[in-house]
Amino acid sequence: MMRLDKFLTACTELTRSLAKRELKAGAVECDGEVIRDPGFQVGEETSVLWQGRRLSLIPTRYLMLHKPEAYLCSNVDEHYPSVLGLIDLPRADRLRIAGRLDVDTTGLVLLSEDGQWCHRITSPRRQCAKRYRAWLADPLVGDAEARFAEGVELHQDGLTQPAALVRVSDTEVLLTISEGKYHQVKRMFAALGNKVVRLHRESVGPVELDPALAPGQWRPLTEQEVTALG
Repeated sequence: MMRLDKFLTACTELTRSLAKRELKAGAVECDGEVIRDPGFQVGEETSVLWQGRRLSLIPTRYLMLHKPEAYLCSNVDEHYPSVLGLIDLPRADRLRIAGRLDVDTTGLVLLSEDGQWCHRITSPRRQCAKRYRAWLADPLVGDAEARFAEGVELHQDGLTQPAALVRVSDTEVLLTISEGKYHQVKRMFAALGNKVVRLHRESVGPVELDPALAPGQWRPLTEQEVTALG
C-alpha cells in the first residue's frame, strides 16, 4: 500500500505539493471515484486516473551508459551537464549512479533506482573489479606491472589494493582495480612519475560496455547482467 500523493509523484513529474494541488482540484480518480485525500491508500489493484490518464508505477530500472567526455556523474553542476540528461526516460533524475567517472573520463556507467544494488557494486567489501584503458603522456616504466601488483602508495590514502596492469604499448595500458579511491587511476600513474592523458572504463565486474553503444547512448541491462552485478 502507498499514499496517493506519493503514488502520484512516483508515476508522474509532479512534486508532492503539485500532487496535493491536483488532488484538491478533483483531478484524480481511484477506482472511478474522485479522491481528494493525499493520504488515501492505493494498492497494486487500485485503478488510478490523473486527468483521465491511467497511472502505473515505473518499475525499477537498470541501465548501462556509454559516458562521453565533458559530462558529470552527478545531478547538478554549474559548468558541465549531468549524464542523467542523456537518459530519455521519465523521472531519470531518480536514477543513482553506481560508480562515478571523472568529467574527462569516458566509458561504462551503471545506473538504477535500486540503491542497495548500487551500493553492492561500489562497496569496498565487495571489491568489484573495474577495468580501465589508459593512455599515458610518457612511456611506462619497466617495473610498472610488478609495482601495481604490490599496491601503490597514494598520498593520504595509503597503499592501494593489488592491481592488474597489462601493457598494450609503452603509452597504452589496461588496468584492473578493485577500489574506487578519489582519482585513483590517475594518482597511481602519477606515483610512477607519469600522467594519464585519456581514460576509458571498459567493464565493471563481469559486465562489459556494449560495443554497439556510441558515446552518449544507453540501454537497459539484461536480467543476467543485473544478477551478475548484484
